[in-house]
Parts: sequence; C-alpha cells; structure tokens
Amino acid sequence: MRRVKAKGARLMPVDSEHSAIHQAMRGHPWSRVRRVILTASGGPMFGRSRKELQSVTVEEALNHPTWKMGPKITVDSATLMNKGLEIIEAKWLFDLSPRQIEVVVHRQSIIHSMVEFVDGSFLAQLGSPDMRGPISYAISGEDRLDLDVKTLDFPAIAQLTFHRPDHEAFPSIGFAFRALEKGGQASIWLNAANELAVQAFLDKKIPFDGISRIQELLLEEAPENPALSLEEIQLSSVRARKVAGEKIEEMVPYHKVASVS
Repeated sequence: MRRVKAKGARLMPVDSEHSAIHQAMRGHPWSRVRRVILTASGGPMFGRSRKELQSVTVEEALNHPTWKMGPKITVDSATLMNKGLEIIEAKWLFDLSPRQIEVVVHRQSIIHSMVEFVDGSFLAQLGSPDMRGPISYAISGEDRLDLDVKTLDFPAIAQLTFHRPDHEAFPSIGFAFRALEKGGQASIWLNAANELAVQAFLDKKIPFDGISRIQELLLEEAPENPALSLEEIQLSSVRARKVAGEKIEEMVPYHKVASVS
C-alpha cells in the first residue's frame, strides 16, 4: 500500500467482500466511516459445535452451500479462516483499525459486505453469489459490464438472515484480529500455517480441528520484528512453513481421529 501511494496508482480489490466495500465507498470520505462489516456465508460447517467439528471429513468440508470454489478456499470457508484473511486485507487495503472491522454470518450470500457511517446509515452491495461481478468491475476500471448473471428475485428470497460468528467453534477470525494486534510477522505466519494445515487436512494427515490448532501454534511463535521488504516477507513465510510442517508431523493423524469418532 505504501508503494501504491508513492506511485499514485489505483489498487482495485477483486475479492467480493472488499469489492463491495470499495463500491459502497465511492463518493464518501473514509473519515465518516464508523465500521465495515464483512459478510460470511458460514460455510458448510455452520451450526456445528467445536466437538462436532473434530470428526468432519474432507468431503463434508468441501460441500459449500452457495459458492463454487477450489478446495483450499472452500476449506478456508469451512473454518472461517477466509474471513480472517479478509479482516487482515481490509485493514491494509482501507487503512482501518481492527476495531472498525466486524464479521457477520449471512447464509444467503446476497449482501457481499457493508459500510456503516457515523450517522448510523449503512450502504451495502448486493448481488447473486457470482465472482464475475467483482472481477469485471475491477478489470473494467469501475465500469458496469453487461453480464449474464442470475438476477435477484427478492420475493423468492423472502428474507435475509444474520448471525454472530461462533468464535469457540471457529477461532480463526479471532486469530486474525490477534495477528493484527501482535504485529511483526504474525499475519505472515498465520497465513503460512493455514496453507500448510489446510493441505495436510486435504491429504487426510490431520483432523479438521487440527487446522486451527496449527494456526494458533504458529501465531504464538511468530517473530515480533516486522518483515517489510518482499524478500523479508518471503523468508519469513519459508521459516513459518518449516515450523508448521514440524507441528503437523507431531499432530495426531487424521485416520486415528476418524476411527475414534
């Protein structure tokens, strides 16, 4: 973001949540924003307790209710780590304090995110869950292209629901806020831990709840000094992956957890 400012460039978010915030903020000063609210589908594991999550299979975790995504991002949605990463992104993209960022679970995936202003009014961006919308908006330079996407039938939708995240069952959101609070290389190590842990789960080496355990372990061990250059960030990620790999090897194997459950 420092380089964007130094070069006078414009950085267009493609992720649907950040695109929604960007669209809502057109013509409005950030000084008048009270908070931004990132919406989460809740993923395929919505409503399950922490104990129930211990026996989640790979097939269950990949069965997303509203979005069609690759396996890694789909598992991130199942753990809600996708929202954790979006919290970190929103902080840097929009120069927000962590206190200005909140997450709500919105199962219909119709509202892609919203902004609350200091006068208590909200602006939200709505649309069918289709990534062609935010992608085309970004690459067209904020133009509205004529897309063959499913239009919203509000009487058929009938209602939009919202829930608070279950932080006990899905601690990854809290880890993201903790990473921002800790600073240093915490976000780098949290991201690296998640990538290795998700792959280990997909390979059936660790159980589903092992993903968050690896995240927490790496978050606690992340160096406090910042990594500012690209080279420093890459070296930090390599170190984090090495540590994460060691933690994964020490964890109870997936098949043993599955057989017990």
